[in-house]
Amino acid sequence: MSARIIMPRRLSIIVVEKDRDRALTIVDGLREVGEMDVLVIGDDIGLARRIAERNPDLVLIDAGNPSRDAIEELTLASAPMQRPVAMFVDESDGALTRAAIEAGVSAYVVAGLTASRIKPVLDAAIARFHMMQKMRMELAETRRALEERKMIDRAKGIVMRAKGIGEDEAYALLRRAAMDQGRRLAEVAQALVTAAELLK
Repeated sequence: MSARIIMPRRLSIIVVEKDRDRALTIVDGLREVGEMDVLVIGDDIGLARRIAERNPDLVLIDAGNPSRDAIEELTLASAPMQRPVAMFVDESDGALTRAAIEAGVSAYVVAGLTASRIKPVLDAAIARFHMMQKMRMELAETRRALEERKMIDRAKGIVMRAKGIGEDEAYALLRRAAMDQGRRLAEVAQALVTAAELLK
């Protein structure tokens, strides 16, 4: 059984749609889903600034038949790393799909936008965005841990050479220094490496 996506009580959504009739259809479909603050933007001029000012929970783009450049412009303007972005297009195209996904679009839906598809698409976009955000955070944490490990190894090497001791003893000295100073081991290692580089 799949987990149900719980949306905030009042979701803030920006709809990017040039055609007025299609925009009204989308807004009506969104209102059927629940109570939402919806802003329709009908042109691309200043799109990034307008989205940043509004800071919505989600951006919904009805792109019709976009070019690769248009997809990249729309997705970059809607800041997909900061919020879920759902894009609707009229026809399938492998290259455009890849471009949208690479740009960070959370949901890329082919065959246009209908009222009945809005809720499941919003749910999917929000779920995928949170999943990708979690993966990015985990990747950043893994990279940070690896960098810290390298720094600690460099600091151990400096202590080993300076004191003529083994790796375990050098590590114990660094740990003791970190505890005495109330700092993290990586911070002490960084300070030692920086000092050693200054003294070269």
